[in-house]
Amino acid sequence: MTHMLDDFSQNADRAIDEMKTAARTARRDHAAAELVRHMLLTTRKFAPLGKDKAVEAVVADWLGAWHLQRGDWPEIAAEMEALTGAFYDYCMEPSDVADQAVRAAWLKLKAVHDTEDRTLEDQMAWRSVCAHGWWGDVSPAPDGYRDHDLGRATSPFWDKACPPECLG
Repeated sequence: MTHMLDDFSQNADRAIDEMKTAARTARRDHAAAELVRHMLLTTRKFAPLGKDKAVEAVVADWLGAWHLQRGDWPEIAAEMEALTGAFYDYCMEPSDVADQAVRAAWLKLKAVHDTEDRTLEDQMAWRSVCAHGWWGDVSPAPDGYRDHDLGRATSPFWDKACPPECLG
């Protein structure tokens, strides 16, 4: 028979592991949703310019929000523009076909962008001026990503423990 402390500790460890997984999933999905929401809002804002000028304006706005220069990611520029163009088409005529085109363009961008060290969702969470604060509490930005945010988290919230003297 396990004793009370062991029971509570094992239950807590299991629940903490489940919480970490849920928090990471929520952060990833929420960052993706917010990036899509921002893309739709910004595309609608610039839509009156016509497709070519709107795509250029949206990509410039996107890079600005992420504190990047256009030349920083030349290998993915075409896919950023293609995704933005798909959003433009969706904004002009929302349909299942247009939605599928946005989804396909999203996956193409992720295919050229995502690495072992970063995802498109990470970029939204780590770079964007519109990042939700709790995202950094789950997965803090590596050094150099949020230089514009001096109050950023440096470790996940579950690493914040009680004072050492309380552990005996």
